[in-house]
Amino acid sequence: MNITASHNPKIYNGYKAYWDDGAQVVAPHDVNIINNVNAIEDVRDIKFEGNPDLIQIIGEDIDAAYIEDIHTLSLSPEVDKRHHDLKIVYTPIHGVGRYIIPRSIERWGFDNIIHIPEQDVMSGEFPTVDSPNPEMPSAMQMAIAKAEEVQADLALASDPDADRISLVIKNTKGKYELVNGNQIQILFHYYLIERSRELGLLKGDEYIVKTIVTSETIARIAKKQNIKMFDCYTGFKWIATVMREMEAAGKGRYLGGGEESYGFLPETFARDKDAVSSIPLMCEIAAWAKDKGMTLNDLFINCYINYGYSKERGISVVRPGKSGADEIAQMMVNFRENPQKEIDGSPVTIVKDFLKLEQRNMLTGEVTKLDMPTTSNVLQYFTEDGTKVSIRPSGTEPKIKFYMEVHDKLDKAENYNAKNDWADAKMDRICESLGIA
Repeated sequence: MNITASHNPKIYNGYKAYWDDGAQVVAPHDVNIINNVNAIEDVRDIKFEGNPDLIQIIGEDIDAAYIEDIHTLSLSPEVDKRHHDLKIVYTPIHGVGRYIIPRSIERWGFDNIIHIPEQDVMSGEFPTVDSPNPEMPSAMQMAIAKAEEVQADLALASDPDADRISLVIKNTKGKYELVNGNQIQILFHYYLIERSRELGLLKGDEYIVKTIVTSETIARIAKKQNIKMFDCYTGFKWIATVMREMEAAGKGRYLGGGEESYGFLPETFARDKDAVSSIPLMCEIAAWAKDKGMTLNDLFINCYINYGYSKERGISVVRPGKSGADEIAQMMVNFRENPQKEIDGSPVTIVKDFLKLEQRNMLTGEVTKLDMPTTSNVLQYFTEDGTKVSIRPSGTEPKIKFYMEVHDKLDKAENYNAKNDWADAKMDRICESLGIA
């Protein structure tokens, strides 16, 4: 069990429960835990007499072994040595990554780690940010400022429990900006597949995993490189479920898995998103790009030229309290009972309803079953022009989330900024049509 507020404001402190494989619990264990909690009518009914002999205090021996195992993930150790002085800004945002992540980065051979002293202070009060969520630009302002000050190659952050990763790079206009979670996933998958292909490591049985609300560009990369890809629900317990099932069947080699909410896992010896391994891997990707005369931004553009351009945007509509929860529930009912027929002028061709586990072809009326392990209150619209819109209530906060993704071709690097402007304008119109502008 892990007691943490994770990336959320401190008022949402809670716990994560794990099973014997190191992954967060799924059914029936999650249901059984909640049933036992709900059966308690009074705190005085809780009877617990712990056995101290069952408690094992872990320390340096585990840390050292863990860091060594993480280093085995490196695909470009010689590149790391050549670019050992890569300028890397890192902040733990007051969390537990403060000590182990710099050690992990250094083990990969990078020795120019630039800290932000104010955010190295471990504190559950998160004194320098309103919220320690690395998805939010406000949480990364000090990292961006430090990157500008030292002209860093990249700036990285882990959230307070050190499972999510945030990335800041310099864009084509020379300005440091926060990379979104989908782009982080694209970079990881692109590198792991492309570099493995370069090294002759792809044997034909490799697979990757992404969540259903994560960029379809990853699916395009996998398809073109003949890598099997699994889609699963949001939450790393579902990525771990795929890993467990593949191992039980004796099938495939896991390359990596992640979700748009800034979590990635490049290893099999852990079963939850992991910034301790993802951050040095991202440093290696930056070094690999630099070795080819490119920046991380150049790498994005190269990927989009080869596999198709995409841009994503997430919008969270917050509705606190009981009335807010009722409003969110009614919004989902409205979207489910009155599905969009078109989005920004493009006809909706497919609607996926994961609560009913049904996929409807809006052109033919054909309904097929969705092969998922359980139901989930998620709706997805896919349009003729490649747009994808996903809608789901948050599982941890009083909000409903909208995920937008638009696609097009990118023929050359010079058109990248114009394509971004096109995508932003298109997503603005989508927000307006959904009533969330």
